[in-house]
This record gives sequence, structure tokens and C-alpha cells, in this order.
Amino acid sequence: MNKKLKHSLLALIYAVVLVAIDRISKILAVKYLSGGNEVVIIKSVFTLRYLENRGAAFGMLQNKQILFVILTIVVMLIVVKVFLDLPDEKRFRPLAVIFVFLFAGALGNLIDRLMNGYVVDFFYFVLIDFPIFNMADIYVSVSVTVLIILMVFYYKEEDFSIIFKKESSDK
Repeated sequence: MNKKLKHSLLALIYAVVLVAIDRISKILAVKYLSGGNEVVIIKSVFTLRYLENRGAAFGMLQNKQILFVILTIVVMLIVVKVFLDLPDEKRFRPLAVIFVFLFAGALGNLIDRLMNGYVVDFFYFVLIDFPIFNMADIYVSVSVTVLIILMVFYYKEEDFSIIFKKESSDK
């Protein structure tokens, strides 16, 4: 088995595990939190509170499920394409990990949208009245934040030309 195929299969396994964690956490949230139940983890700071989010991040664009499904599929395809084009070098492994988390987060919320017509959210920071979120949201938010930090402070223009070299040479 070649190295790229092995890394791709391993990435797929990690993504499946991450999606499973997201799904299990949402199933538990529905079971134990729906109906108005709330679990206080740290009083006046952090609770578990059930919410059916029919919008995007922070509840924006409510009831635009078809738009979210299409955008999510497009993002997932781009993530897979860029992941597969990454050079098999140690320097680019952080990007591979980021893309696995980004893919898993997008897929986790896509599954909710397709199955329920909404995304199950349940983590709530009372102290700062932060919008309620879920594991998939954490995967996406953290991976995008780390990606931005790496793009600004770690990767150089040459690195991006290496990543996208194949596409530009195909034209």
C-alpha cells in the first residue's frame, strides 16, 4: 500500500471517530437535555442546555437548510481535494490534521441537517452568554483558527505554491 493511500485511510478513520464522538454527544444531549433539562457544570459559567439550531454559526441565517447543505458539501469537497494534494512532508502534517477536523465537523453538522432539519447544540457558556454550540462546531472553529494562525505565522508563500503547484501546472 503506498504511503499516500495509507495516510488517506488513516485520516478517514480519524474523521469517522470524530464524527462518532459528535453523534454520540448529540444523541446524549437529545436524550438527557431536550424538554428543558439543563445540567450545570460550573455554576454561572458553563452549562449543558439543549437547542435546535436551524441556522448557521451563532444562529445566523435561520431556516436556510438547503443553502447550508450545498455549502457544506462544497467545503467538504474542497477540503478533500486540498488534503489529497498535500505533499507527504512533515511540514504539511499540521494541515492534514486540520483538514481531518474540518471535514469531521462539517460532516457532523451535515448529518444533523439532513436527518433533523436542524443541528443539535448543547454547550453553553453562561458567563459570557456565548451562543450554544456542539462538538462539530468545536472541530470547525478550532481547526479554522489554527489554520489562520499557521497561514499567518508558520507557512510561507513558497509552501502554498508547493501545495497548489499541481493545479497551476495542470492549466
